[in-house]
Amino acid sequence: MAHLTRYYMYKRIKKCLKENNYLPMKGNILGISGIGNFYPLIDMRNVELTEVNYPEADMQHLPYEDNGFDFVISDQVIEHLEDPKKAIKESYRVLNKDGIAIHTTCFINYIHSCPKDFWRFSPDALRYLCQGFSEILHCEGWGNRIAILLCFLSDRFRFMRIPEIKWSIRRLIATYNEEKYPIVTWVVAKK
Repeated sequence: MAHLTRYYMYKRIKKCLKENNYLPMKGNILGISGIGNFYPLIDMRNVELTEVNYPEADMQHLPYEDNGFDFVISDQVIEHLEDPKKAIKESYRVLNKDGIAIHTTCFINYIHSCPKDFWRFSPDALRYLCQGFSEILHCEGWGNRIAILLCFLSDRFRFMRIPEIKWSIRRLIATYNEEKYPIVTWVVAKK
């Protein structure tokens, strides 16, 4: 079960993958930093999953051959990299033809060093970074003023779990989106 700041994002990514016939994800998948929330989208019987963590694995210099993965997923990584454009190019390089890159990041967020915190990305910035891909399948952000206030009041709110109960107040806050106030942003791009 995803927490407040990521609930909507994972739902929207799932919807995009489903609409484009990429669910369940299978083949060779490279997951960079904590992709557990993507596990329900992966056919674990038909996958070769390579999981690495930043900063031990530097996304700006991926140690993999060209055209080796069907999916590259980086979850909340690129804001920590000195050269996010190079990291996106590296994800492109290691993808097979027609492979899919999924990159999630933040926009309105406190500084969270891991080991450094360099950038914030709007959906426009993610589209710009992925302009070398053949197609942007989905690019969006999620946030709202209520969620921002809750997140800045306490991490307890930021990391509260969101139930699937339709009329839960937590779920209503987690699905209400004001485009001008994105806490998280993401892109799904096709090589």
